[in-house]
Amino acid sequence: MPSPAPYKSTPVFDETTLPAALRREHRTKAGVWGVIRVLAGEVRFVVAGGAATILTPDRPGLVLPDQPHHVEPLGRMRLQVDFYDRAPDIGGVAAPTP
Repeated sequence: MPSPAPYKSTPVFDETTLPAALRREHRTKAGVWGVIRVLAGEVRFVVAGGAATILTPDRPGLVLPDQPHHVEPLGRMRLQVDFYDRAPDIGGVAAPTP
């Protein structure tokens, strides 16, 4: 089965345009997966409980449905978030670990 296409994507944000709402804890809706795609630089991806991982252009981050999380720019960066209505089949996706 082919990988699903995102049903929605955010604009491309940089370290100055990344909305405050994404910098503080928030979550996707039930039944919605997110893929954080870093286009340049690095971003810290933190889930509730403090588990974190560093995302890069070669290492996107997977947000599970209803998973509390936030992102922190690590210097200059550009990112975009894609949203899916079923689990995306994407290689190299990082999920935070404790």
